[in-house]
Amino acid sequence: MKYLCLIYTDEQTLHSHPDSPRDDECFDYAQSIETSGRMMAAEPLESVQTATTVRMRNGKVTITDGPFAETKEQLTGFYLIKARDLNEALQVAAHIPVARIGCVEVRPVRTLDLQDQACR
Repeated sequence: MKYLCLIYTDEQTLHSHPDSPRDDECFDYAQSIETSGRMMAAEPLESVQTATTVRMRNGKVTITDGPFAETKEQLTGFYLIKARDLNEALQVAAHIPVARIGCVEVRPVRTLDLQDQACR
C-alpha cells in the first residue's frame, strides 16, 4: 500500500532549532528508505512564501498568494512510500529526522482508477 508522509515544521526554526537535522542526516535517511525498497518519492518543498492557493467557488477561480491557511507549522516536504500496513508506515515516519522538531502526518493514498473515471 502507498502512504504519503507529509512533513510539517515551523520554517522560522527549521534550521536553527538545536534538534534540527542536518542536510546530510536527511539525505542518509532518504537513502536508507530507498535502499529498503519502500521509497517512491521524496522532496523538500520551497518556502511557504512561494505557495499559491487556488479555489473554485460557484464557477469562479480565486488565486491567493501564500499557503492555504495560517498555521504555526508549514508543509515543508514529503515522502511517498510503500509499506505493508499503517504500522510499517508509522515506523518509517517516526524516523524521518525532521520529526524531532515538527511532525509527520501519515495518510494512505487512495487509488484513482482512470479507467472508471471516478474518484473513490
